[in-house]
Amino acid sequence: MTRRFLYVLVFVVGAGSLGAEITVARLMAPFFGASTIVWANTIAVVLVALSVGYWLGGRLGDRHPQLRGLCLVVMGAALLLAAVPFVARPFFDLSVSALDSVSAGAFIGSLVAVLALVAVPVMLLGACSPYAIRLAISDVEHSGRTAGRLYAVSTAGSLAGTMLAALILIPFAGTQRTFLGFALALALAAAVGLGWRFLVAPVAVAALIAVPVGTVKPTDEGRVLYEGESALQYIRVIEEPNGDRELELNEGQAIHSLYRPGSYLTGGYWDGIVTLPFAALTHPPRRVAILGNAAGTTARALGHFFPHAKVDGVEIDPRLSEIGDRYFGMDSNPNLTVHSEDARPWLRASPGGYDVIVVDAYRQPYIPFYLTTREFFDLARERLSPGGAVVVNIGHPPDSDALETVIGSTMADNFPAVLRDPVDDSNTLLAASAATASAHRLHAAATELPGRLQHLAKRQAQRLEPRLPGGTVYTDDRAPVEWLVDRSIVGYAANR
Repeated sequence: MTRRFLYVLVFVVGAGSLGAEITVARLMAPFFGASTIVWANTIAVVLVALSVGYWLGGRLGDRHPQLRGLCLVVMGAALLLAAVPFVARPFFDLSVSALDSVSAGAFIGSLVAVLALVAVPVMLLGACSPYAIRLAISDVEHSGRTAGRLYAVSTAGSLAGTMLAALILIPFAGTQRTFLGFALALALAAAVGLGWRFLVAPVAVAALIAVPVGTVKPTDEGRVLYEGESALQYIRVIEEPNGDRELELNEGQAIHSLYRPGSYLTGGYWDGIVTLPFAALTHPPRRVAILGNAAGTTARALGHFFPHAKVDGVEIDPRLSEIGDRYFGMDSNPNLTVHSEDARPWLRASPGGYDVIVVDAYRQPYIPFYLTTREFFDLARERLSPGGAVVVNIGHPPDSDALETVIGSTMADNFPAVLRDPVDDSNTLLAASAATASAHRLHAAATELPGRLQHLAKRQAQRLEPRLPGGTVYTDDRAPVEWLVDRSIVGYAANR
């Protein structure tokens, strides 16, 4: 009976340890983002905590080889894990201030502090496997078989915890309740081994699940119309006092879609995406692909100004498309077809023939590396119609052109004409075409555009200039785009 219980216990512990790793990354995403750097820090802290836990579990198992001691360790980990989403809030306040002021020191300090919150419970969970092995081994002759079985069961639990957290609990229950769900499972398993008096602990954790989550992040101005988590990210819709609606993702340092009541223009870079293709096009667009459609700001404008254009909006997160219809008027474009797929695989499978391909798939301040490479832009060129144009939105820290230079160089490896439009201090649009493209052509085309676009196109033509010189050509094999952006952010912070 004791050995069977140990198998159940290590399975639950394995699920809790890896489930906590997945969930803590999501806990941080609204404040730090979900980049490779954040994941690397998360994995590193978890691995260090597990390593210390293995050492600790071996010592505890030798000194106190009783089931009660192991269950007390699990119970302690459960209670600490349940506290993480609540105790973390003060550190989140610090992280928001750090990001708003672009203070690299405070950013790193708050990141480490949040990661440290989960390190102790994960360390205790790591102690359980060697502790359980010590209790399960009754003779040396079968020690290898026993240890192998327990580690296999623990690994199976880790796999179950990972899938359960990523595919079911986080999307449908949310991050806070996912933490509490794993804590509840751990507390229940420990209480079985400790006796009925300890059932008060899982009951207390279960009660916390009923606590309303509330607003994850406060907003200084406006009100939160929507806040939630999809399978991929944290999402928030803010309505400003003037009625504008903004879509924020993860750390919220960029606006991914903007809706202005009574207008199809925004005053932002989305307007430039609509007009910039005419630096190459000789006719209104008939087919447009938007890679990174978000909540449909560009698609909505295209539907109004070019009502005959067929638009394919590609957005990997289907929740954003639902939000676009509900809050951003995306459904006002009857010629928009939404594809809930990853951009590059979708483009590869598409039939092509696009007059315009828009790349607006950033997760500010990060961009998927596979959308920055020579191979990607070669694919985009193949999917363009003759004389078509690729338009890329590049978000960057103010006064930093490192990312733009690299993207421009990579595009120029595939397209003979690459132009830049420095829209503002944190957004630059690049346009590329296999045909002739120029500011003169855009200025000449402006008179044929719908009324409100004419002035915008003429102003844009005055800003247009050749791409920045230099820059490394990125490839699928080597495209350190996140490293480049991180270095730009730290450099900007250091110069403030």
